[in-house]
Amino acid sequence: MDNVVADLSQDRPRLGRSSTAERVADVLRGRISEGYFQPGQRLSEESISEALEVSRNTLREAFRLLGHEGLLDHRLNRGVFVRLPSAEDVADLYQVRRVLEGAAVRRAPAEPALALLKQAVLDAEQAAARDDWQGVGTANIRFHQALVSFNASPRIDETMRQLLAELRLVFHVMENPRAFHEPFVDRNRTLLGLIESGETEQAAAYLDDYLDHAERLLIHAYDPDR
Repeated sequence: MDNVVADLSQDRPRLGRSSTAERVADVLRGRISEGYFQPGQRLSEESISEALEVSRNTLREAFRLLGHEGLLDHRLNRGVFVRLPSAEDVADLYQVRRVLEGAAVRRAPAEPALALLKQAVLDAEQAAARDDWQGVGTANIRFHQALVSFNASPRIDETMRQLLAELRLVFHVMENPRAFHEPFVDRNRTLLGLIESGETEQAAAYLDDYLDHAERLLIHAYDPDR
């Protein structure tokens, strides 16, 4: 926890001179998406407010916003904790993903969005080569954020950022991160190839199978009998 909070000091420039709770929430959400905070972890108001140089009131409002997004739990007389989504949350997250990503994969991407997709694939492959499975998970999150940006909607982009932060917490239920993430390194490369070749319906069908596969793995981690 101490190292993670110390690293937050690097995010101060993102807050600007007029720091707001929304910007603080964005910083913390980004850290959750990158796997820095884990489910069940208690967040220290004192340490985080000092690291980001923001007031306790601003931080509490940011915590409240992230609580509404399903990322944090406020426990009476105990503090604020990173939340572990439920199996029911997983099913709902994947239902939303099918809508947002299914629409995106059928659209012709703008070049900047396609470049982000390519870079995420490359980053995942390089992280896998280093046996850095947290890094692979982060690259995978960025891959799907880039994919949804094909919709060219800032509102959808923001929805996806919130969804992917919650999904990153779900990844922590996997006892063997390599076994979970490794198949999707190749799957992302294959999906990229279908998108680049303009095979939109094939890409959409492949994405459906991809998301079904990932959801089954995660649900099984929650309940091996399912």
